[in-house]
Amino acid sequence: MEAHIKVLFFVLGLLVFVSISEIHRVEATGECGSSTTPDIEARKLAPCAAAARDPNASVSQGCCVVVQTFCRNPSCLCAIMLSNTAKTSGINPAIALTIPKRCNIANRPVGYKCGPYTLP
Repeated sequence: MEAHIKVLFFVLGLLVFVSISEIHRVEATGECGSSTTPDIEARKLAPCAAAARDPNASVSQGCCVVVQTFCRNPSCLCAIMLSNTAKTSGINPAIALTIPKRCNIANRPVGYKCGPYTLP
């Protein structure tokens, strides 16, 4: 009988643990979607590396094409510019956030707040 009680308490404890785990599990979509992260997406901006460090560097067409796709989702663009990948690559967020304007992207998110920065 005592063994049955131990098994019952073990099973109940396991059920409580699983229930709590499910409650706290995050099902939300990140800034850049559910199947990626800002650090992964930041790699797509490799053609923009020089322009993201130097405000006087020319911005390549390849960079502008990639940035234009991210301008459709300004929270993702912001998360990318502030990501660990961008930081370790030597990207200056204040300069990087000028790229949409330097690319003359008409539908860029002007005035969007990105941490301490604002998209021009």
